[in-house]
Amino acid sequence: MRGTALVLGGGGPVGGAWLTGVLAGLTEAGIDLGSADVVIGTSAGAVFGSRLRSGVPAADLYERQLSGADAVRLPVTVRQTASFLWAALGSRDPQRSVERLARAALRTRTGPESDAFDAVGALLGDVSDWPERELRIAAVDAQSGRTAVFDAHSGTTLLEAVAASCAVPVVWPPVTVAGRRWMDGGSRSTANLQLARGYRRVLAVVPIPRAVGPHPSSSQQAAQLSDDGARVLLLSPDRAARRVMGRNMADDTRRPAAAPSGRAQAGALASSVADVWHG
Repeated sequence: MRGTALVLGGGGPVGGAWLTGVLAGLTEAGIDLGSADVVIGTSAGAVFGSRLRSGVPAADLYERQLSGADAVRLPVTVRQTASFLWAALGSRDPQRSVERLARAALRTRTGPESDAFDAVGALLGDVSDWPERELRIAAVDAQSGRTAVFDAHSGTTLLEAVAASCAVPVVWPPVTVAGRRWMDGGSRSTANLQLARGYRRVLAVVPIPRAVGPHPSSSQQAAQLSDDGARVLLLSPDRAARRVMGRNMADDTRRPAAAPSGRAQAGALASSVADVWHG
């Protein structure tokens, strides 16, 4: 088995803010997340994983949440929410569920693909090239419903990969990359811990522990990695953080408070993380 894997899950603007707080808090506690042998990012985790992997300090990611520099306008209507839930919950079969969601994403009129690219490009800022150290970005093929991975060898730009991973079904349109249409990598797994298979130590920071629909939860995926012999630590929002974050992960007004809740949680768990990460 190989060394360490840092897995960063999706969670919209609010979950992403909590995630940056966790990264900042762990870094302040002396945990060197930059030493990870691989970073695996999904949706918001793809954005912040790309920036972290490219050398942006975790403290900067955190401070930008407090200042509003990374504000995201992601208005979600009641109709969009109903359409998403109807599609994702319409089957107990995981593959059929994600296929239903993909069909809904493809037929829903949500504006041009450029909206997703513009929003993700603004979040990436000066980060435009694949980092030298290994980074994997998860997205779901909207035509097959299968999860795929983009990396520096995929023949795609970093912006294309991250935009594909962030294309929330029925909110943003599936984006076209390499001749295929792609939607949010969290459509069938919010963090895709399965992509860390083969690593000895895995730290997963997951704002939303389970995708909508009949899909394996992050804890189930973590248990599978443990059964394979890995040491796995899964961090998700605790009760205090969930109270601050609320239920609407697109509510940007909650983002500035979500980041400190993640930082506080990281401080309380730093010793457990260090035991796994540096063990």
